[in-house]
Amino acid sequence: MSLLSSSSLSLGDIKAPVEAELRDFEAHFRAAIKSNVGLVDVVTRYIIRQKGKRVRPLLVLLSAKTCGTVSEKTFRGATLVEILHTATLVHDDVVDDADTRRGFASINAVWKNKVAVLMGDFLLSRGLLLSLKHGDFPFLECTSNAVKRMSEGELLQIQKSRYLNLDEPTYLRIISDKTASLFSACTEIGAISGSENSDHRERLRSFGEHVGLAFQIRDDLLDYLGRSSIIGKPTGIDIKEKKLTLPLIHALRTGERADARKALRLVKNGASRKDVAWVLEFAERNGGIAYASTKAEEFGMLARKDLESFPGSPAKQSMLQFVEFVLTRDA
Repeated sequence: MSLLSSSSLSLGDIKAPVEAELRDFEAHFRAAIKSNVGLVDVVTRYIIRQKGKRVRPLLVLLSAKTCGTVSEKTFRGATLVEILHTATLVHDDVVDDADTRRGFASINAVWKNKVAVLMGDFLLSRGLLLSLKHGDFPFLECTSNAVKRMSEGELLQIQKSRYLNLDEPTYLRIISDKTASLFSACTEIGAISGSENSDHRERLRSFGEHVGLAFQIRDDLLDYLGRSSIIGKPTGIDIKEKKLTLPLIHALRTGERADARKALRLVKNGASRKDVAWVLEFAERNGGIAYASTKAEEFGMLARKDLESFPGSPAKQSMLQFVEFVLTRDA
């Protein structure tokens, strides 16, 4: 299936083998972030109302079932990664001064930055304490490494955005750290909870890394292709925010030098709507969109290869479908 086509798969289809477990997960998650401090409990209930797609707990549960069975340990791992993910989103909204999250007013917009930062800290501590209480030290190793990588990736992107001198290897390192690190933590934690086989752990960790890279490249592509389910045309948000992603990085390398200099100048100076349209056309004309599409497909192929040694099962099939979903999603 082409990366440019729209997927007929839905997350609902992919969740089928662990639907019951996902319902159980929700209870574990709510219990883990409950507090007897009134304001904290009000904010956590607000967070629960914003319920996201639960992609990361889904990966934990599917990984556990692919290599073994779902257990209480699996639910603790899924809860830990969702708490960690939620905490990073709360902190990201403060850093980005964002007013909304998932269609709701952000925590910082409702309760201001101080409460939002402290809530992010509270969530992180709850996740850590959950693992410490049960001696889930390998989980802590996975998530601590992911948090370190996510922070380093974000800071490297900030450093590079000042000079707009991002090349492809550095771009891949940034998205590996910022996005793929948490995906790989999810699949590795699932493997740890479902099996004692170290080869299973490594293969599923690698799957998470590869599918996370494909996920982020596809996300960056959508800024050029247009988020059709939302507005039906390209948005160029990354360009307006002076972010260089793979479609433009490749076009800058292959395009005419004069055009490449113009594209960089427009991005650096804060592109207008007309300028954004020119940069989008420049990226497409010089093969940036096709190249990024191919790279995402390559990482998808590596992710599928990571699963080859596992026996056939509904969970494994859903993992393979998740790769296809990542490569074809339009929102």
